[in-house]
Amino acid sequence: MPVSAKIPVKSFPFLLDGEWVAQGAPLEVRSPYDGSAVGTTFWATREQLERAIASSVRAFEKTRHMASYERQQILRAVTDAIAARKEEFAQLITQEAGKPIKTARAEVDRAIFTFEIAAEETVRIGGEWIPMDLLPSTVGRSGIVRRFPLGPVAAISPFNFPLNLVAHKIAPAIASGCTMVLKPAPKTPLSSLLLAEVISKAGWPAGALNVVSLSNEDAQVLVADERLKMLTFTGSGAVGWRLKQMAGKKKVVLELGGNAAVIVHSDADVEYAAERCVAGGFSYAGQSCISVQRIYVQRGIEEPFTKALLAKVAKLKTGDPSDEGCDVGPMINEDAAKRAEAWIEQAVAEGAKLLAGGKRRGSIVEPTVLTRTKPQMRVNCEEVFAPVVVVERYDDFDQVLRTVNDSPYGLQAGLFTRDAKLILQAYETLEVGGLMVGEVSSFRIDHMPYGGIKDSGLGREGLRYSIEEMTEPKLLMLNLR
Repeated sequence: MPVSAKIPVKSFPFLLDGEWVAQGAPLEVRSPYDGSAVGTTFWATREQLERAIASSVRAFEKTRHMASYERQQILRAVTDAIAARKEEFAQLITQEAGKPIKTARAEVDRAIFTFEIAAEETVRIGGEWIPMDLLPSTVGRSGIVRRFPLGPVAAISPFNFPLNLVAHKIAPAIASGCTMVLKPAPKTPLSSLLLAEVISKAGWPAGALNVVSLSNEDAQVLVADERLKMLTFTGSGAVGWRLKQMAGKKKVVLELGGNAAVIVHSDADVEYAAERCVAGGFSYAGQSCISVQRIYVQRGIEEPFTKALLAKVAKLKTGDPSDEGCDVGPMINEDAAKRAEAWIEQAVAEGAKLLAGGKRRGSIVEPTVLTRTKPQMRVNCEEVFAPVVVVERYDDFDQVLRTVNDSPYGLQAGLFTRDAKLILQAYETLEVGGLMVGEVSSFRIDHMPYGGIKDSGLGREGLRYSIEEMTEPKLLMLNLR
């Protein structure tokens, strides 16, 4: 298959108070696949962070008063600009994140959709009228509720969707009239800087968006600063819950990890369920918090399902993510791949059976299928975040629901069945933020409410839901007698 052209290596300044800064300690970004240089940006200093926060506070005095149509026009301009530069964004994602080029293009399409929906939601931020004449003493009074932007927002984004998950922070902030200081993942900061360029050219006021790479120590300063009224964080659970403790009185939204399960019941379409589980378990080398990790198959269809799954896994092409035919590229770095390899080897040593894959080459881990695992194995009870799935059989539907719930995580789950009674039972019983019926746990369309419970997080993303998080309802009571 042809290999797509690589973007040239260049310097990426960062956006600070409406200016592009190209100075300071260099942050070099290298390809997870072959270690080649992708680009260089710069670490922001503590003084520059202070300037970023101060500018977001000043800019909020402007953005909070911008008309809905003005914010909508900016979001539409961003949508059009990303679409016009789609291949540039996709190539950059492939180079810095190691995401297969066809998957990177799909991420750009999702980011376009995210900004498009944000533009629509901008003019839907309404309110309500509340009758107050419920008592004789309150006759003549009425209430109006309107949502107001919270203020400057601190945002921290992960490496695995370096464009679209950044869009899920910035787009609702623009729609709401909030300003933002964004810390992108240090492994993949370049896509967010290219997006910042697009947003700046679209007319978002200077200082309303600052994108700065920060050390872990300075990130704590960002989180704790009381001038920032909200923290939105996507990343690991250990880091997320620690940052929540540092956030003080500000509002916090956390999108954290998972070890998502899929149940395949006896009445499922086996071929389709296997196809979706392969897509959900191995896309972007399993580096997604809703990636399919645990698959529970009803005993009567275990053999045909596993056969279909393994046949489809065998067809996956691993290797160079810039290859147009690549399905599974590298993990984000070799250390992550070594960790996944160690977990696989540990499971096998403790009695698990390896059905496919299991080998590592540099930062690439073969698509791996395990079975006959034990609940306490790390591939079961922790987030593997790698191209690894576990297939286990079950007999009783009640029991498999308890097994799925026997996890510290609760982000999303998948269920393949046509039985409406079982669907409703699973919906009421499973401790997750979302149940995907006839689909895998990794299904997401960007306007839906997205988030989890337990160790998987706090609050919801998805444009309308993020806007609700970034705004505060305020009551106006009127007594006009």
